[in-house]
Amino acid sequence: MTSTPLHWKLVIDAQDPHAQADFWAAALHYEIEDHGALIGKLLGFGAIQPEILIDHHDRRAWRDAAAVRHPDDPYDAESGTGLGRRLLFNRVPGSERKTAKNRLHIDLHGPAGERDAEVERLRVLGARIQSHVKEQGGEWVVMTDPEDNEFCVH
Repeated sequence: MTSTPLHWKLVIDAQDPHAQADFWAAALHYEIEDHGALIGKLLGFGAIQPEILIDHHDRRAWRDAAAVRHPDDPYDAESGTGLGRRLLFNRVPGSERKTAKNRLHIDLHGPAGERDAEVERLRVLGARIQSHVKEQGGEWVVMTDPEDNEFCVH
């Protein structure tokens, strides 16, 4: 029996899903998903209320969710939803601030020999350096995104 790989996305809780999507789209060279066509259709049917929407990057977007996708991956043109590698950011209440180390994190692997340049590029985007790790098995920089989620740059 041949199995079909599963479609997946990484869902990340966020205080500001759109700011997180902007950061990670720039960090990964991904695209911010445009759900404007779906939103327009749902508004036209009366299926959603305008209160759950915002204007972001000169287009309508979900107030409490934003997503980014790899630019080479397929996506549903009607909904704007990526069908491949994507990150989804969901708003959580302000009382649910991050209080401990992530149980899951993203490792970024830039071009060989360019880790320091990549760390600086990410710092300019809003990431912060947490630590520089040198171990027998390798070397990397632990950084945090604008909402303090850890990730590593190798």
